[in-house]
Amino acid sequence: MNTPEHSQLGKASAYADQYDASLLFPIPRADKRAEIGIDGSAPFFGADLWTAFELSWLNLRGKPQVALAHITVPCETPHIVESKSFKLYLNSFNNTRFASEAEVRTRIRADVSEAVWRGAEHPGTVGVTLLLPEAFDREPIHELDGLLLDRLDVECTRYQPAPELLAARHDEAPVTETLVSHLLKSNCLVTGQPDWGSVQIRYTGPQIDQEGLLQYIVSFRNHNEFHEQCVERIFMDLWTRCKPIKLEVYARYTRRGGLDINPWRTSHPQAMPKNVRTARQ
Repeated sequence: MNTPEHSQLGKASAYADQYDASLLFPIPRADKRAEIGIDGSAPFFGADLWTAFELSWLNLRGKPQVALAHITVPCETPHIVESKSFKLYLNSFNNTRFASEAEVRTRIRADVSEAVWRGAEHPGTVGVTLLLPEAFDREPIHELDGLLLDRLDVECTRYQPAPELLAARHDEAPVTETLVSHLLKSNCLVTGQPDWGSVQIRYTGPQIDQEGLLQYIVSFRNHNEFHEQCVERIFMDLWTRCKPIKLEVYARYTRRGGLDINPWRTSHPQAMPKNVRTARQ
């Protein structure tokens, strides 16, 4: 079984500049989900929205081509792809000739789909969109919408996830709110390097105590987990402790190694958020 410790994270890695799909390193979701009380089917829908800013290949005449890539990985996949392995995989395109942008897109979709659905009884596919340079100027920057929790002057003393900080007014009428914080920080599960993010929480249900919620978000500051795992932990803590009728958690993390990962989890089927980067990304 692939575990984070067996990946290339924190290790010297050879630079492969010829296409090599075997560089992708899938890691099962199940172990970390078991830690937060998910045994079997998860109580959410969603996806991990990746952006690759460092994608290049050669055309058939040997001329370099560049593009941005948006990759959408459904949260139903049994695996995530470890991000350093994904970077090494994309680097392997650098000196490889492809007939067209469409061929590159098809390769990425097939390779990443195989990695994240590996061993699944009914494998599916990931979404891949390539943006060529003529479209770069149409890429917007927009902050997450919602009421900013960071305006609150709260004392923060907990720097490991503390779900007991969460509370909701169960004796009052339900509300619908969208709350945002830019103070989400966690660390890589293997290397301990910092991961910086913004998080948006949409919900309908008993009103969540905002001061406690902000302190809870800050409590991830010294916590070691991958992006996807942190967002699922936040979702499950809110779902079990505040008992909303509907819940959506969306985090946008700053890029590392030319990649950003933006997990989104929702209690009810709906359209995915647009993969629009924030100023820090």
